[in-house]
Amino acid sequence: MADRMRELVDILNEASKAYYAEDHEIMSNFEYDKLYDELVALEQETGITLSDSPTVHVGYEVVSELPKERHPAPMLSLDKTKDVGALADWLNGKEGLLSWKMDGLTVVLTYDNGELVKAVTRGNGEIGEVITANAKTFKNIPLRISYKGRLSVRGEAVISYSDFEKINSRIPDTDAKYKNPRNLCSGSVRQLNSEITAKRNVRFFAFSMVEPEDKELVDSFENSFKKRFEYLESLGFQVVEYKEVTSETIADAVKSFAEKIPQNDFPSDGLVLDLEDVAYGKSLGMTAKFPRDAIAFKWQDEEAETTLTEIEWSPSRTGLINPVAIFEPVDLEGTEVRRASLHNISYVKDMKLGLGDRIKVYKANMIIPQISENLTKSGSLEIPDTCPACGAATVIKNENGTETLNCPNPECPAKNIKLFSLFVSRNAMNIDGISEATLERFIAEGFLHDIYKLSDYKDRIVVLDGFGEKSYNNMLSSIEKSRKCTMEGFLYGLGISGIGVANAKLIVRYFKSDFDRIMNATAAELCEIEGVGDVMARDFTEYMSKADKREEIERLLSEIEFVIEENTAEQDLEGKTFVITGSLNSFPNRDALKKVIEDRGGKVAGSVSSKTSYLINNDINSNSSKNKNAKKLGVPIITEEDFLNL
Repeated sequence: MADRMRELVDILNEASKAYYAEDHEIMSNFEYDKLYDELVALEQETGITLSDSPTVHVGYEVVSELPKERHPAPMLSLDKTKDVGALADWLNGKEGLLSWKMDGLTVVLTYDNGELVKAVTRGNGEIGEVITANAKTFKNIPLRISYKGRLSVRGEAVISYSDFEKINSRIPDTDAKYKNPRNLCSGSVRQLNSEITAKRNVRFFAFSMVEPEDKELVDSFENSFKKRFEYLESLGFQVVEYKEVTSETIADAVKSFAEKIPQNDFPSDGLVLDLEDVAYGKSLGMTAKFPRDAIAFKWQDEEAETTLTEIEWSPSRTGLINPVAIFEPVDLEGTEVRRASLHNISYVKDMKLGLGDRIKVYKANMIIPQISENLTKSGSLEIPDTCPACGAATVIKNENGTETLNCPNPECPAKNIKLFSLFVSRNAMNIDGISEATLERFIAEGFLHDIYKLSDYKDRIVVLDGFGEKSYNNMLSSIEKSRKCTMEGFLYGLGISGIGVANAKLIVRYFKSDFDRIMNATAAELCEIEGVGDVMARDFTEYMSKADKREEIERLLSEIEFVIEENTAEQDLEGKTFVITGSLNSFPNRDALKKVIEDRGGKVAGSVSSKTSYLINNDINSNSSKNKNAKKLGVPIITEEDFLNL
C-alpha cells in the first residue's frame, strides 16, 4: 500500500504542478479526482499521510517573474463531493447559497479609500503573484468604489467561451491555438505586459470578501452570506450566479445549474455551497486543508460504453503527430460524440488501447470528450512508423517521462500548415472554402503541394466526408478568382518574417508596383521606407536570397496575375499617422476608412503613441483607453466628419 501511495502522490503533484504553475494539463479532472479519492481512502485505511501528499498541501509554487506576496491568511481549497445527497447532509438543516465554481484563476482585489490598490493571484494558497496593473484592465471590475475603508474581494478571473473562440480564430497556426479558456485566462492574467491582458477580455466574478475591519459594516450584513453578495453588487461587482437552498431544495437547484451548462458562456468545473449563516460557519473552524463553512460539488460525469474503431494520427506544424480516438457514436449530455483526444503515446500505452476495445467515454466538465476507462485493455494498437503527411520515418521522443510521436522531416507539408493558411487568408490571396481544418485534411491525404494544382485531386476530394461536388466547385472557383490578386496581398501571403499587410503595402508603393525591383531590393533601399527597420530589411533580403524561395515565387508568379490599381488620390495625408476606434457612420467598416487614408499617403496604426497624428473616434468624450492615451499625449481626437473635412 505504501508503494501505491507514493506513486499516487508523485502523479498528483506532477499534475498539480503542470496545472497551477505551468498552465497546461497532463490529465483530466476526472482522472485527477479518481486518483485523489484513491489516495484519501488509502490514507484513511493506513493512518499514514506522506509529507508531500496533495491532501495536506495546497496548489504549487508560482514560477513567473511577477512580484510575489504572501497572503495574510492561507487561501485553502474546498472539500468536495459528487453526491447531491451529501450536500443535503452537509447543510444539516441550515440554509445555504449555491453558486458556480468557475474555472479560471482566483484573484484577490484590495481596495483602500475607494481605490483599487492591489490584486494578487491565489498562487499556491500561501504566496501569490501581484498582478495589479493587469487586473485594472479586467472588463467588469470597478476601479473605484463608494466604500472608503479597506476591503478585499475574492473572485475568479475568467475568459468566456465566445471570447476564447474569437481569440483562437485569429491564430492561423493550429499548434499555437490555446487549449481551453482556463489556460488562456491564466496566461493572460499573469502577463508581464498589461496591454496584452487588456486585449483578452478577462472578466472578474466575485465570490466572497475577506472580513472587513469596519465593525459597523460587518454588523450590517447580519451574518448573512447573501447580504455580502448584495453589498458587493451594490459596489459595482459582478458576483457569481447563486441560489438560496435548503436540504429539501438543494437537488432541484443543482439540476437547475446543470441545465444551464450547454448555454453557459463561462467555463465552470462544478458548484460551491456556502453556509448562509457566516458566524455559524466560522464557528466550525477548519481542517489543515479545508474550511468547514463551504464545500465544492463536482459534476458526476455521465459515462457511456462504446467500441474503439480507429485511431487518427494527426500531424502538426511542429512535427508532433497527435493521436485521436474514433469510436462508435454515443450520446453524452445531449449531444452525439464520436471522437476524443488521446494526448500522447504514453497515454495510449497507459490505457492499453487497441482497435475493437470496449471503452468508457465521458465529457470532462460536461464539455470535453475524454476516455475514462478501457474495459478490454488489449494493448494491441500499433504506433505508426511513418508520417501520414509525408511518409518519412517517425521518431518517438521522451521528454520528462512523456512519450510523443514526431515527424523529423523538415520538408513535411504538415509543418507548412501555417504558411498555407496565411497564403489563403483574406488579406493575402483571399481564397474562400479552404479553412485550416481543410488544409490539414488535404495535407494528411497528400493532396497539398500546390494550391493551384488541387484540381488534380478532384476525384479524391469530392468523396471526403463533408465535401462533395458543390463544395469542391466553390473552392475551385475561389482559387481561380485568386489568380488575379493585389501585389501587396501576394507579398504578405509569402509569410516573410515581419512583413504584415501594412508593410507589404508600403513596400509595393515605394517600388511603384515593380515586383522585380521588390525581389531584388537591398537592405539599404528597404530602410529608406518609413516604417521598415534594419531587422525587417534583413529578414526580407535573406528570404529573397534563398534559391528555394525564389523558385517557389517564380512558380507562383506563373499561376497568377497582379491587378495594379492606379491611385489617383491626392497625397495630402503623407507623413500623417491615424488610429481608428469605435463605430463608424460614413464608412461601411474600418478597412474602407483605412484604404482612403492609405490611398492619400497616410498610415494607420493600431494603438495611440506620440507619433500618432489623429485618433478617429465618433465618441470624442468616451473613456476608452485610446481616448485617454490620446488626451495624455496631446493627440487630437476627431470624428469621421472632421476627418472628411481635412
